[in-house]
Amino acid sequence: VIQHLAPDYKSLRVELLARLTAMPVIRAEEGMEVQPNHVYLIPPRFNLTISDGILHLAPPPGGKTLNLPIDIFFRSLAQSYGERAVAIVLSGTGSDGARGIRTVKEAGGMVMVQAEASAKFAGMPASAIATGTADYVLPVEEMPGQLISFARHPFAVSTPDTAALIPEGSGHLERICTRLKEVTGIDFGHYKHATLARRIERRMNVAQLQDIGEYVQYVEQSRNESEALGKDLLISVTKFFRDTEAF
Repeated sequence: VIQHLAPDYKSLRVELLARLTAMPVIRAEEGMEVQPNHVYLIPPRFNLTISDGILHLAPPPGGKTLNLPIDIFFRSLAQSYGERAVAIVLSGTGSDGARGIRTVKEAGGMVMVQAEASAKFAGMPASAIATGTADYVLPVEEMPGQLISFARHPFAVSTPDTAALIPEGSGHLERICTRLKEVTGIDFGHYKHATLARRIERRMNVAQLQDIGEYVQYVEQSRNESEALGKDLLISVTKFFRDTEAF
């Protein structure tokens, strides 16, 4: 759980959250190993990152540099966990998190954002939604059930053979690409089969569908899903230089 905290702020969030859950609630420390069914909170005066299941703390940049702790954490989450990363943006002011969720989406992760109408402070949710990368926009009450369903989907708990799921020449990809061209004006037919299959598989997980035939029908019937799949295929890379050392 990443909050914006003033350096001298005496946070009682650990104690407050501990009253609301049976899970242990812990203030993060350097080198702490993340355990299942635990809640970890960012401490004041530090930024928090994660790498291979280990939490790391670092002081925020000094001077007038804007500190964006949520973006910083989301980027580390995406780099370490890729398609298994889940980023959730809740009520808050400003736009922190909006850049970080793009990194999560690029890595194949899932993005969930609180619906603006249910947020006490809609700035952060509005900025996140405006990126077009949110897989789910929900009131907080609906988030747990959707998150659990997503995590339990067969594509999330295993690595299916995408070649078997969406075999080349089966006609499924052709129908999807035809629909995408109708809706987006872009012909995705020349994309690599593996790239298309991975993104389609991911959208099937979001839609909670397991059969490719069902998903083809869903795309053909839903303009919103066609647009969402098109955005997933066109996700832009936020890193300016692909090969930093060479540049």
